[in-house]
Amino acid sequence: MRKNIYLRSLCGLAAALGGVVHAQSFPTKPIRLVIPFSTGAASDFLGRTIGQKLSERYGQQVVNDNRAGAGGVVGSTIVAKSNPDGYTLMVLAPPHLVNALIHKDPQYRPIEDYTAISQIATLPNLLVVPTQYPAKTVKDLVALAKAKPGALNYGSAGVGSLSHLGGALFVSAAGIDAVHVPFKLFSDALGELFSARVHFYVSPITAVLPHARDGKLRGLAVTSAARVPTAPEVPTMNESGLPAAQLDTWFGIAGPAGMPRGLVTQLNRDIAAVLQDADTRERVLRQGATPAASTPEQLSDTLKKDFVRFRKIIADAGLKPQ
Repeated sequence: MRKNIYLRSLCGLAAALGGVVHAQSFPTKPIRLVIPFSTGAASDFLGRTIGQKLSERYGQQVVNDNRAGAGGVVGSTIVAKSNPDGYTLMVLAPPHLVNALIHKDPQYRPIEDYTAISQIATLPNLLVVPTQYPAKTVKDLVALAKAKPGALNYGSAGVGSLSHLGGALFVSAAGIDAVHVPFKLFSDALGELFSARVHFYVSPITAVLPHARDGKLRGLAVTSAARVPTAPEVPTMNESGLPAAQLDTWFGIAGPAGMPRGLVTQLNRDIAAVLQDADTRERVLRQGATPAASTPEQLSDTLKKDFVRFRKIIADAGLKPQ
């Protein structure tokens, strides 16, 4: 009996020391950062910003690997099947959870198959319309939609994406009938918006704010509880009379399940340091997002709570697993 206890203690100590040794020597080669969406999306901007600073910190390249497909399923699946050695990480966002609810066979478990490392940012969505479109306010847009039920459409980065959820939540809160038009590439969605063939889009603010500043799009409302410092002229959904359309979101960094604790601790510490960097903070804030580090446990709790929340949003939107 005592011998078994002694052996188990030695095994536990060896595992712990292994994690420490691994963390101390990490990284010795480039790190792959999987971004489950196309270039230009909010996940892409944040991933590249964090990846660049980690590259400078480690002296090893962080290779950004955009794996758009099936609303993020392709990228999430790649990471779930990777070696948990820290050399394959991913930018985590709510679609990672949503895909497990809207796909019959997502090929991954959204919580169990991953190691939560750290949250990196929060940001609101921005409801935008083409500048040539007559809607100047949320009230105008709702009135146009109600005057011609089913005539308006809204774009998204794909079924289950942040833009889809934001658009569906807006449609539900406003009590309007609008058609969802998913796009494979964000650039394609922008082109349709610029030409006014897509009538409105609820997008993470980092992706559309530059185009609103350039005068190509008009921002009608942000989905945060308070106005955004980088776009203080844009009212909130609550101020626009639609508090039920409020939808803040988060982004994080995760890896495959089973990563050594010492390695997770190092990555968490280094990501937090990057987010404290003045240049990083300025870049993230300038795009309308807020840098926000967390412990691995806090990110894990967020995943669990939002999995329940998104299940309800999806049910209310009438989405069925396909």
